[in-house]
Amino acid sequence: MAPPDEKTIEYLLKKLAMGEELTEKQRKDMKDYKFWKTQPVSKFDEKIDKEGPIDSVKTPADIPDEPSPLLNDFEWVTIDLNKEDEMKQVESLLYEHYVEDQDATFRFAYSSRFFEWALKPPGWKHEYHVGVRVKSTGKLVAFISGIPSLLRVRENKVPSVEINFLCIHKKLRSKRLAPVLIKEITRRVNKNDIWQALYTSGAVLPTPVSTCRYTHRPLNWEKLYEVGFSSLPAGVTKSQMIAKYALPSSTKTPGLRKMVPEDAAQVLELYNKFQAKYDLVQEFTEDELVHWLCGPDTQRDLEDKEKVILSYVVEQDGKITDFFSFYLLPFTVLNNSSYDRLNVAYLFYYATDAGLDGKDDAVLAKRLSSLIGDALVVTKNLKIDVFNALTSQDNTLFLKELKFGNGDAFLNFYLFNYKAFPIKGGIDPDTKELDPVNRSGVGVVML
Repeated sequence: MAPPDEKTIEYLLKKLAMGEELTEKQRKDMKDYKFWKTQPVSKFDEKIDKEGPIDSVKTPADIPDEPSPLLNDFEWVTIDLNKEDEMKQVESLLYEHYVEDQDATFRFAYSSRFFEWALKPPGWKHEYHVGVRVKSTGKLVAFISGIPSLLRVRENKVPSVEINFLCIHKKLRSKRLAPVLIKEITRRVNKNDIWQALYTSGAVLPTPVSTCRYTHRPLNWEKLYEVGFSSLPAGVTKSQMIAKYALPSSTKTPGLRKMVPEDAAQVLELYNKFQAKYDLVQEFTEDELVHWLCGPDTQRDLEDKEKVILSYVVEQDGKITDFFSFYLLPFTVLNNSSYDRLNVAYLFYYATDAGLDGKDDAVLAKRLSSLIGDALVVTKNLKIDVFNALTSQDNTLFLKELKFGNGDAFLNFYLFNYKAFPIKGGIDPDTKELDPVNRSGVGVVML
């Protein structure tokens, strides 16, 4: 029997993404999904009896030294992000051809500063920034990236890479470049004796280890309404909606201040203790923590509204008891006469010593509501329009209290060449609503 065609696969993926059940035949079709069935990933409906690597017999010597050939018009390149012009080319490609909402209303407004932070952490490797150019013009038409990462999957530490920013020029989507890009970055990573990876996608691929839901907290509801991001519920006035999302002008937590690199040792200790409860975690060195929470050196002298990442700690009598962080990634607003930019914050990592013993969720929920409530105030004062968060970490303890609303999108987490038992994503698997009782086991935050 012939394998299903691409349109059939796309239809089945959309059904799965909407939470619909597939028939037995449709599930069989999914198992025939041509590219992924050749890769070391868990198959749909596969029963996992033990966690660990899927393919563990290869060595770097088994991996080809050269990439697979491309079509004659194209060539492989390694992007040098230390060169301003090459960084700008990546920025332009992703702006024009990466994620765009279904109605083509919003587009991520990536910047070189963002990529300096996201793609050049301590230990980053040039060869993990993979591009495809048109031979005749040198135009960059495809990109994929990886960064080194030490994951903890339950009790096991797994040296890995995080794969991100897979982007192909819209006119080349029919050339099936995505599988070729994935194979090439896999080859480069394997040559460095790394065999596992973490990646995310809104699409349902074989097979998510966890699924989280996006939530949104309006900070400037009127602007969100005018650009089409938010709607006006029936029977409610605009004034009522603006009043609903009003915030105080100043923070309330005593001892709250901006984090500085010198805080790293205490913050890392607190982070490790807090993250111990989760099943999927990224482990940091002190240098890595400084990079991810304080940003690269190039951003530290900027005004807060121009920075990529902002972090705050709570210090009492010389001891850091809490921290929270968020990153800034605006949208370009398309086809709107009043606004061309939507300022967006994303909840990143946080921790508190409240409720660390796990005996009283009410204590933890109260403290997190207070902390993240202050994060909302900070971002509101920076003229941010909306604050986004997934249902990962302990977020479901405070999302409803702080008036976050469910988004339409879901984010699936995947492990490459590693089988793992399912990890809770903070949502009910049937209704897809927030589940504050069976909270998420996902501690890692992917950009």
